[in-house]
Amino acid sequence: MGNVQKKLAAHAKLAMKAVRAIRTMRASAAILLVLALTLVPLLGGCGSNSNAADNAASSESDANASADKASSDNSGGDSSRLTDRDSTTETHDDSAASDSSDSSHSDDPAEEDRGDSPPPGLERGESSQYDDSKPGQLTAGEWNDTAEWKGWLNLLQSGEGQENTSYWSFYPERRLEVDVVSDGKPVADAAVTLTRDDGEAVWEARTNNEGIAYVYAGLYDEQGSQDKYGVSVSFGDQLKRYGNVPVPRAEALKVELEQPVKTASALDLMLLVDTTGSMGDELDYLKTELKDVVKRVDRDNGQQLAIRVSANFYRDRGDDYVVKPFAFTDDVDKAVAQLSDQHAAGGGDFPEAVDRALENAIDQHEWSDDARARLLFLVMDAPPHHERKVTKRIQELTEEAAADGIRIIPVASSGVDVHTEYLMRFMAAATGGTYLLLTDHSGIGGDHLEPATGIFEVKALNDLLVNVINRYAAQ
Repeated sequence: MGNVQKKLAAHAKLAMKAVRAIRTMRASAAILLVLALTLVPLLGGCGSNSNAADNAASSESDANASADKASSDNSGGDSSRLTDRDSTTETHDDSAASDSSDSSHSDDPAEEDRGDSPPPGLERGESSQYDDSKPGQLTAGEWNDTAEWKGWLNLLQSGEGQENTSYWSFYPERRLEVDVVSDGKPVADAAVTLTRDDGEAVWEARTNNEGIAYVYAGLYDEQGSQDKYGVSVSFGDQLKRYGNVPVPRAEALKVELEQPVKTASALDLMLLVDTTGSMGDELDYLKTELKDVVKRVDRDNGQQLAIRVSANFYRDRGDDYVVKPFAFTDDVDKAVAQLSDQHAAGGGDFPEAVDRALENAIDQHEWSDDARARLLFLVMDAPPHHERKVTKRIQELTEEAAADGIRIIPVASSGVDVHTEYLMRFMAAATGGTYLLLTDHSGIGGDHLEPATGIFEVKALNDLLVNVINRYAAQ
C-alpha cells in the first residue's frame, strides 16, 4: 500500500471515530465535520499529506470536545433507558481509566486500533505497551434490564428490538415478579413455578437474595396460550399456591411464608470464558482481572460464605478443544492457576460453540443444592451458531439455568455485534442476571459495541465484578 493509500485509510478510520463521537451533536454540524474529514485528505493528500493529517487531527479533537460537551449536557437529564442506539450516552468514574482529549494519532492503522486513550497510568508518547499483569485496567459498565423493565419492553418494540426478538425467538413481555418473605425478611432460593390450567409447569425460577424471582409465560412463544396462570412457591416443607394470576401483572405477587427460614451460605461462582483467537486482544487482561476478583471475593466473604469456583473455557467446533471444564473447587489458588494456563487460539468464523459451553456448564457441573447465589459469568465476544437446533438448545439451557437458580451474567468483550448483545441480555433477564460490557475507555483491545441502553457508569472491570458478586451474595 502506498503512502497516499495509507493516509487515506488512516483518515477514513478517523472519520468513523468522529462519527461515533458526535452522535449527540446537531445533524448539520455532524455532516459538515464528516465532509471535512473526508475531503481534506482527498483534495490535499497527494501534495500535502502532512497538512491533511494536521487538519484531520484538529477536526478529531474538535469532535471529541463537542462529544464531551454533549455528554456533560445529557448527564443531568433523564437517565431512563433509551431506545435509540445512536443516542446512548455513557458516563465514567474518574477512578477508572478515562478517554484522552489528545488529538495525536498515528499513520499506522494498526496503532489506531488500540483506541484513543493511552494505557492507564501512562502519558501519550510513553511506552505503548500495556501491563497485563496488573488488575484494574479494563473498563466496563452494567445494565440490568430486570430493573429497567419498561425501558427494555420499549426497546423490544423498536425496529431493532423486534428484529432481535424474532432472530432469537425470545419474547419476554409476559413476565411476573414474585416476592417471597418470611418473618418480614426476604427468602433466598425459594422455588417458584408458573403453571397452566392443566398443572403443567410453564417456567421455574429461584428467588434471589432479595427474595425476588421472575417467571415467564411463553418466553419462546410469540402468541402465548392463556392470560392467567397458577403460581406455587416452595421452600423446604413449606408450600404456597395461587390461582388465576394474570401474567403480566401490574404489581409483584407478594408471598409470605409462615415459618422462619435459614439463609444458605453457599456461593457458587463459575467463569465461562471464550478462548478463541478473536479474544486474544483482551484475554490476558481478562485473566488478570478475573484472578483478582476471585481472590478479593474470597478475602471479603470467605468467613461468611462457603465459596466455590469453577473456571471453564470454550472455543468452537473443530478446534483443539470445544469445552475445557474444571470442576467446582473451594481452593481459590487452584482456580487461579487454571485461569493462568489459558491462551487464545482457534475459532476461525465468527460464531462459537456457546451452546456446547453452556450445556457443559449447566448440566455437567455439581452446583450447590442450596445456595445464597449461583453466578455464571459468560465472557464472550461472539454469538452461538445461528442454526435452529442451536437456538433451541440455547433456549432450553436458559430455562434450565432459571429453574436451577443459576444467574447468567454475560460479559460482552470487543467484537460483540448487535445480535449477540440482545441474546446476552435475553439470557441475563430470563435467569435474573445482569448485563456487563467492556468499554473503550481503557484503550485496550478492539472497538466495543455502543450498547442500546440508557446512561450507565463506567468502572474498572474488577471493581464492577466484585460489586456485582457482593450484591448477589449479600444477606
